[in-house]
Amino acid sequence: MAELEIRNLHVTAEGKDILKGLDLDVEKGKIHALMGPNGSGKSTLANAIMGHPSLEVTEGTITYKGDDITEANPDERARAGLFMAFQYPVAIPGVTVSKYLRMIMNARREARGEKPMKIKEFSKTAQEAMELVNIPRDFSSRYLNDGFSGGEKKRMEILQLALLRPEIAVLDETDSGLDIDALRTVAEGVNTFTGPDMGVLIITHYQRILHLVKPDAVHVMFEGRIVKEGGPELVTQLEEKGYGWIREEVEAAA
Repeated sequence: MAELEIRNLHVTAEGKDILKGLDLDVEKGKIHALMGPNGSGKSTLANAIMGHPSLEVTEGTITYKGDDITEANPDERARAGLFMAFQYPVAIPGVTVSKYLRMIMNARREARGEKPMKIKEFSKTAQEAMELVNIPRDFSSRYLNDGFSGGEKKRMEILQLALLRPEIAVLDETDSGLDIDALRTVAEGVNTFTGPDMGVLIITHYQRILHLVKPDAVHVMFEGRIVKEGGPELVTQLEEKGYGWIREEVEAAA
């Protein structure tokens, strides 16, 4: 059984139907790529997985590790081991990276019934993680995402992956607008931390990150549903042919 199972998911936003009976499984230990043209509902799915309050699930279920989390709040989902890297991470002036990271790590520890991490222990753990993802030491004293470049924001997301080690990580178009160096940072983070204890869902409409991260499974989304699934060869097909043939297949099957 997959750790994250989505069945017949229907989601509306501001009264508009976005997801229309979507089915998807995401497993630990595997890299899943979710692709599709702009407007197909990819980011809505990511936000629905994490329980964004602006979305309404009108039908279907989201199950995580056997528990129905369709109505769970975002905090409960995060504490349970779900993680989302946003396309546009928000800045939080006045909150340092170090303070934020210690807070989220201790929230996860509390959820597992563990004692809070002492400052000395946290500092050592955070420094090791920063070295692992090639982040300068002074990063920890800066305000969270305040004045960060696009690449620095992505490094921040990968640093959270390194520290939290979630069971399922959802990366929502985290490759959008990155230069090649920042893209490599994201790809190296995904390749490093995906393993027996963590699965990743990469949401993208570009193929370039999938040249650096080889997905185990590729899911193609169109008009609110998964319409095609396959392996890495599907990425090559989309690169060569675009999404037009997907539309033609869907219309022919209707």
